[in-house]
Amino acid sequence: MNKKKIIVFSPHPDDETLGCGGTIAQKISEGCEVLIVVMTNGRNAFLKLFGIDSKPTPNELKEIRREEVKRALRILDVPEEDLFFLDFEDGSLEKNESEVKKKVIEILSKCVPGEVYFTYEKDFNMDHRITSRIVSTSIRELSLDAIKCRYSITRQYARIGHVIDNLSNFLRHNMIRVDISKFLPLKEEALKEFKSQVTIISDRQQRPVIENIERFLNSEEIFFIK
Repeated sequence: MNKKKIIVFSPHPDDETLGCGGTIAQKISEGCEVLIVVMTNGRNAFLKLFGIDSKPTPNELKEIRREEVKRALRILDVPEEDLFFLDFEDGSLEKNESEVKKKVIEILSKCVPGEVYFTYEKDFNMDHRITSRIVSTSIRELSLDAIKCRYSITRQYARIGHVIDNLSNFLRHNMIRVDISKFLPLKEEALKEFKSQVTIISDRQQRPVIENIERFLNSEEIFFIK
């Protein structure tokens, strides 16, 4: 009997765990095969936010984040062979959209998933929005009969945007809440592996990249279905 296949597209090495780590663990426990596709390598995060270009350098940060996501997904029980790195620089998806789309189409065509998880098209981060556009367009062009689940990282936790979106999607009956309470301890443990994002690791770093990590540790994960 073939396992149900699910693909999670993550703009950066951590979005998959932040947005749907509990759901990933739950789906695997149900016998599904979950593939994780990390679109960018996250090498520029410190440079853009803090102007840090040494200790760690962008190349060093790239390797740090690659190992972090491997360890996090191991905790969620994702086999390393089901983790794929497209290795584009963060911030470059828009200018490389055609090349990125070719790779996404190749993955979707080969896997033929029943469910696809990707970031919300109204997230504030540009890589998140471009990922959403590329994956949505690729699914449509391939005429895949897959459930499309969009998870929000930035807009969902904004003060006003998420309230408007949640109400709008609720009225259209296309927002679902997944109870991940059984897998929340696993998600919390996995998130601790992203030390470069949730703690201060550089002398020139004034704050964590991701602040208030607790906001991602709810007993429910929200998805917009489209």
